[in-house]
Amino acid sequence: MAMHYRFDKEKSSRKPGITPLKEAIDMMIDRYKLRSRFDQSYVVAHWDKIMGSAIASRTKSIYIKDRILFLQIESAPLRSELIRAKSKIIELINREMKSNLVEDVIFI
Repeated sequence: MAMHYRFDKEKSSRKPGITPLKEAIDMMIDRYKLRSRFDQSYVVAHWDKIMGSAIASRTKSIYIKDRILFLQIESAPLRSELIRAKSKIIELINREMKSNLVEDVIFI
């Protein structure tokens, strides 16, 4: 026999004391002290969104260690432009993350 699911609005509504999934995940990340690693991986994964596709396409390697952003850029002229715009890069990343995640940028 086939069982059919019936939607019951009373059982599906949010009840007091129930935590939304987003808040539960945020609480778990904070409890296990994974926030900095999570933010670092977010910056690496969304580098093209933060800096734009022109810069992201010429970036070979990117990682964050001890609040320092390490970048490997293929293009020498772009690297020299970004060296002059270090403070802007730091500001963009920290504004996107809404925290003081990066303090310095080093070009490899």
